[in-house]
Amino acid sequence: MVTILMPLPSRDFDPSEAGIPWRVLSGLGHRIVVATPDGEPGVADPRMVTGAGLGLLAPVLKADRNGRSAYDAMIASPEFRQPLRWEDIGETQFDALLLPGGHAKGMRPYLESPLLQGVVAACFAAGKPIGAICHGTVLAARSRTADGRSVLHGRRTTALLRSQEMLAFTLTRLWLGDYYRTYPQTVEDEVTAALARKADFEPGPTSFTRDTPDRPNGFAVIDGNYVSARWPGDAHCFSLALAGLLPGPTAP
Repeated sequence: MVTILMPLPSRDFDPSEAGIPWRVLSGLGHRIVVATPDGEPGVADPRMVTGAGLGLLAPVLKADRNGRSAYDAMIASPEFRQPLRWEDIGETQFDALLLPGGHAKGMRPYLESPLLQGVVAACFAAGKPIGAICHGTVLAARSRTADGRSVLHGRRTTALLRSQEMLAFTLTRLWLGDYYRTYPQTVEDEVTAALARKADFEPGPTSFTRDTPDRPNGFAVIDGNYVSARWPGDAHCFSLALAGLLPGPTAP
């Protein structure tokens, strides 16, 4: 068993990108330590949990049954209900790092936190297993090594695709405005700019369906101790890829 740190913002993280890795990795016997800014339980993006405000697109855009059930189980767990504070992370022993994503504006403090960026950089420097999915890759891209470069410089990675981000934005902008645009720059553009070569960004195959526990056929990129994925539809594949970097069993 290993201990995996999962920092979260106070609100607006994606329920599938946190819940599914929590369920898969916990099911393999690993311990997840949750950390939030104030040590209070975080709250996922309510639109992604319930579909409220998404209209006819709700069945496609919100968390699916697997994501919602994983989130419900996670928020009932002792580790979620009693998180650390971000500022206490340095006093905690952990073996691996998990960076979920989410696109609503409540994600910004998480993505912009110098403290979390320092934690990410230290984990890369120590060679710890690290997993980042969707906007979690932005936090990784913004984390710097001693020479000022991103920790992803020289790595291969994927992230939320420009095409995925802009499609969701275009389909909902009339009534949700910029809800799907966390920043003016897309995730793919920011992450790619941090890499040594544009070719180090791997978009993967086009997919509009989500993977499942029985069919973990999403897309993930593994580069040494680092694994990345694009969106909630890759969450089961991503979770198993991260599990494969950890000591112990790799299948539920």
